[in-house]
Amino acid sequence: MPKNTGVRARCRALTTTQKLSAVGVAALGVATLALTAVPSEAQTAANGAALASAPVTLGDRPVKGLEVSVTDQLAGPGLKAEAIAARKKAAADVVAGRQAARRAKSAATQKAEQRAAQQRRARQAASRSAQRARIRPAAPRAYADNLDGWIRHALAVMRQKGIPGSYSGLHRNIMRESSGNPRAINNWDVNAANGIPSKGLLQVIPPTFEAYHVAGTSRNIYDPVANIAAAAHYAAHRYGSIDNVNSAY
Repeated sequence: MPKNTGVRARCRALTTTQKLSAVGVAALGVATLALTAVPSEAQTAANGAALASAPVTLGDRPVKGLEVSVTDQLAGPGLKAEAIAARKKAAADVVAGRQAARRAKSAATQKAEQRAAQQRRARQAASRSAQRARIRPAAPRAYADNLDGWIRHALAVMRQKGIPGSYSGLHRNIMRESSGNPRAINNWDVNAANGIPSKGLLQVIPPTFEAYHVAGTSRNIYDPVANIAAAAHYAAHRYGSIDNVNSAY
């Protein structure tokens, strides 16, 4: 039987491209048979597992080291957009919560500062009121327009100026000098002869009244309070106190 050398030579002469095409046709036939067959549950699970671990491809080239789930691979653009929107909303909620917490803290801080400021103003107002109450001058006391009132008024002035004297000492000397008459005048003693008669409750000559006049009292020598205060001032300078005077002075 003669050898079929021509056929063998032609077979050997098949190109690589032709071989790959033949392999592709065979694979296509196998895939068609697989699609027409009804898969069992085991086959479905196996296929799912295979897809779950299937590598990600970029075009016709696999991307090494990156595998995704079937859900991620099969998810459409709408599902992916919803997932991105959900993540953005969650991040926005976190930011909004932090901002709300900061606003609440800021509001609480402002309220605390306002309360502290109100308390400071209240304390300052109370302090000013207390200070005004301490420095508010006492209302002038009303004294009777008689000998008793004149003596008491003069004693109050004397205490303010540090001039010694008592009610009894003043009253005793007034009664001896003028009998309590604020308009009394001596026209017969040596002072009268010298043209400077003694005047008023304690019979003070004008030069002595001017020299020992007490600030805050009248400049009228006949004024009862001014006359008593000037006479007591002079007596304190010369005798130590009006209480030490028991005769003409």
